[in-house]
Amino acid sequence: MKRKLLKVLLPMFLTVMLVLSIVACGREAKATENNPSDTIVGADVDTNDSDDSKNSDDNTDSDKTDEDNNDEDDNIDGTGEYDPNKTFVENHGALKVDGANLVDKNGNKVQLYGMSTHGIAWFPDYVNYDTFKYLRDEWGNNCIRLAMYTEEYAGYTSGGDKNKLKELVSNGVDYATDLGMYVIIDWHILNDQTPMRHKDEAKDFFDEMSKKYKDYDNVIYEICNEPNGQGTWDEITRYANEVIPVIRANDPDAIILVGTPTWSQEVDKPAASPLNFDNVMYVLHFYAATHTDWLRQRMQEAINAGTPIFISEFGLCEASGNGAINKGESDKWKKIIEDNNISFMCWNLANKDETSSIIKSGCNKLSGWSDNELKEEGLYMKDWFKSKMGN
Repeated sequence: MKRKLLKVLLPMFLTVMLVLSIVACGREAKATENNPSDTIVGADVDTNDSDDSKNSDDNTDSDKTDEDNNDEDDNIDGTGEYDPNKTFVENHGALKVDGANLVDKNGNKVQLYGMSTHGIAWFPDYVNYDTFKYLRDEWGNNCIRLAMYTEEYAGYTSGGDKNKLKELVSNGVDYATDLGMYVIIDWHILNDQTPMRHKDEAKDFFDEMSKKYKDYDNVIYEICNEPNGQGTWDEITRYANEVIPVIRANDPDAIILVGTPTWSQEVDKPAASPLNFDNVMYVLHFYAATHTDWLRQRMQEAINAGTPIFISEFGLCEASGNGAINKGESDKWKKIIEDNNISFMCWNLANKDETSSIIKSGCNKLSGWSDNELKEEGLYMKDWFKSKMGN
């Protein structure tokens, strides 16, 4: 009887236990589904890693931007940008000629402008550090021209004190260099007519100067101021072909200015028959009350033909250096100069009793001139120069 009962109850017991086990497993599975805490914790870690990675990328980009900005600051001059903490020469360095343009060490167009001295044998006091500094700081000049007459009274080839004249030139170069200005050494022929007349003296002079200043980025050589009369383009070419190699033997890349016939007005001649040298520019001179549209047109045509022009001397009055100033013509010259980015040097820095000297003859100051101490040309040029400050 007991065995029969056991046979009946045992399968039932096992069945109940199996059911209970299935139910228990189902509840455990349900509990796990409703409380996936392990999965959530894992997701938080992954999310944080992802955010950290994103923040890390953002920081890297930010750091890279800062580094790029720092590189730009460190290399501001190398990118061709103007650094106000540097002098003009430090910013622009050794110049060269590119087509019709004067360009700086970065290949950017550059314009030189400032005052030309009168004859340094006659007005030596203006070859002065304080004078140049005032012109730089107050008028914005970036260049000075040292005019050394050759055949005129007390000139280099006519009985003048050669050592004294060379000392004045050297002082002028030193002052300009200390101030970060460019400087033109001008072999100022006039009564000589043709530069061939004193060719040998010129070769000796420029040999000495170019040896002395071969490592200077700011020195420019003007080898013949105003050929005239017998100073044809053929004569000038012969002269240049002898003098320029002397300079190039010492200073291979310096800018050299070459005067043109008829008091440096015939820039059409080098436009048609240029010299076979690099870094050469051709000189044009004008006096606004005498030289008008016809000379501006000649200059523009030469520029359009690819001729590099440098105006190393000009005035606002008549070609004699006297007479009335013609403001209307001066304004036209100013416009064509600025439109073409031509370098220009105004004649002259002195208190001589003539219209073209910018300082009144009764004023002996070497700097700090008031408007009442400047002549009309001085006032005009002061305004023009100052309008360019910061450019």
